[in-house]
Amino acid sequence: MFTHVMIGSNDLELARRFYDATFVALGGNPGEMDVRGRLVYVHDDSRLMITTPIDGKPATAANGGTIGIAALTPDHVSAWHAAGAANGGTAIESPPSERPNGSFVAYLRDPDGNKLSARTLPSA
Repeated sequence: MFTHVMIGSNDLELARRFYDATFVALGGNPGEMDVRGRLVYVHDDSRLMITTPIDGKPATAANGGTIGIAALTPDHVSAWHAAGAANGGTAIESPPSERPNGSFVAYLRDPDGNKLSARTLPSA
């Protein structure tokens, strides 16, 4: 359904350190800068893109928004959480844990305050 998610950052190098660490912890690849100076992470046909705002104003996080990231295993979720917290992210809500529906979930805020969640799919 979605082609990409674009978020703003006030410090692309800090964002790169955070997102490279968290996506590598999930078994993904580091991001690359595109020709327009945006940081791009690709998985299958999806993209997460991070940019400084084109209007020149500071980037701000969405109030009430969460970006959900799929993980294969609870170990991946825990590694994602640890990598993010060690690379400029802030742990929020509860520690990584299993939810009543059988999914394993963790939450972080990236260095710019964007709320992220890594989770496994619920067990059948």
